[in-house]
Amino acid sequence: MSQEKEKRTEIGEIGEFGLIDRISKSFGHKNPETLVGIGDDAAVIESGAKVKLVTTDMLVEGVHFDLSYIPLQHLGYKSVAVNVSDIAAMNGKPKQITVSLGLSNRFSVEAVESFYEGVKFACEDYAVDLIGGDTTSSPTGLIISVTAIGEASKEQVSYRKNAEENDIICVTGDLGGALMGLTVLEREKEVFKTNPEMQPDISAYEYIVKRQLKPSARMDVIFELEEAGVVPTSMIDVSDGLASELFHIAKQSEVGITIYEDKLPIDEVTYNTAVEFKMDPVTCVLNGGEDYELLFTISQTDFEKIKNLPDVSAIGYIDKKENGHKLVTKGGNTVPLQAQGWKHF
Repeated sequence: MSQEKEKRTEIGEIGEFGLIDRISKSFGHKNPETLVGIGDDAAVIESGAKVKLVTTDMLVEGVHFDLSYIPLQHLGYKSVAVNVSDIAAMNGKPKQITVSLGLSNRFSVEAVESFYEGVKFACEDYAVDLIGGDTTSSPTGLIISVTAIGEASKEQVSYRKNAEENDIICVTGDLGGALMGLTVLEREKEVFKTNPEMQPDISAYEYIVKRQLKPSARMDVIFELEEAGVVPTSMIDVSDGLASELFHIAKQSEVGITIYEDKLPIDEVTYNTAVEFKMDPVTCVLNGGEDYELLFTISQTDFEKIKNLPDVSAIGYIDKKENGHKLVTKGGNTVPLQAQGWKHF
């Protein structure tokens, strides 16, 4: 009698977020201090008058970074910044980090020191303390895992789940630059592989290359919002692409989304580079990852308080759930908003 084969589901079939959903359903919270677990930018743990915010991010060589064009110092900085960005996305302030590394034998002591120089610069920029971590061997490549711990008052925390109809959708900075910076770096890598005598000249792309290699967490905006007396009704950082992040807010808040093409912030270098590579600039803005800008919603009554912030753009509004997710084009047409952000599997 043949035994029926156990069903095998490929992770790529359900994707990263499908996998997270399946795992999280099996775990409840046994401790009353655990206020929010899996499903937001950071976990929220009760801690007296304030809450602790905890987030972890992993970067794997060959998946998240390529050491042929990212200096180790930049990589150290970026490893911290992407975690600080998750604390910022909860409207919190980072306090401590731990850094764990998996290292193959091709990394020297000097290489590791260079990585930690970048970590130190980030710690200084974001006023966080390196308090520990772990180092182990890796059979191939470099693996980085950073945990960030932050805090916020209970009234200040912004989740993904509290956006309400007619809230204004805002985003910081400009979008699509990190994707186009990566595109330029990948092109130059291929040119170098074909002809090692060719020295890359990326001076014209300096802004977008920096957006890819050394992104900044937008803690400046968190302090500006605090000074303005504004607590976003929902917030997330743009790591997987604007459209994808909007879908997360929409799903958890059970709302619809309407955004306007002519309101989307794009830098001139990003726009021109997209055209050069025969890519649609709007698609780059909607689906480019690793910008680490903040996407948030505010009540209409708070708009007056933030409308003059120099690096914040209002790009649309929260709609009824039944109206779905829409993009209004420059020509006035309404089209379904598509999310084609970074896929991890």
